[in-house]
Amino acid sequence: MLRLGQSYLDSARLPRTVQPFLQRITATLQETALVAILDEHDVVYVARNGVNRAMAVGFVLGSRAPAPLSSAGLVLLAFQAPENIEQWLASYPIKVFTPHTYSTIERLREVLGEIRRNGYVVTDQQLELGVRGVAVPLRDRHGTVVAAISVSMPIGQESANAALHRVLPTLLETASLLRNLV
Repeated sequence: MLRLGQSYLDSARLPRTVQPFLQRITATLQETALVAILDEHDVVYVARNGVNRAMAVGFVLGSRAPAPLSSAGLVLLAFQAPENIEQWLASYPIKVFTPHTYSTIERLREVLGEIRRNGYVVTDQQLELGVRGVAVPLRDRHGTVVAAISVSMPIGQESANAALHRVLPTLLETASLLRNLV
């Protein structure tokens, strides 16, 4: 299974296409940049570029996480068709990892609506204490959301609003540049 999975990652077009853009995000922001796709209740990280820190923040290439616990997963869920979101929510067993995890279907539904209206998400400590994520949808030339681009970072002294203003313009620009390439 691992060899099959690695073969997919080695040959898949999306990871090869986005990698130089993730390198640019990391160089610009000094944060870990990732691209994820939705696979049922999980996100799978198909591309990653990290910063050289003593403590690396974020997911490793090929790792999975429950979709509502990551900024990328929330973006991918929010841009599904409304009927698909409702089916997904009805089948999702809530998993609470931190005191900050969205712990009800009603709260998840509210958050997904906010993301859809705003076009981005900022999450704090959903899966791991001390970690923040910012994500935007990655659309193909037809406007279909095919993946999510996210940045994962330690919370540190920066407020969520300050992190959003620092990170969001770079993510939106990158998503726009990639639109005709994926």
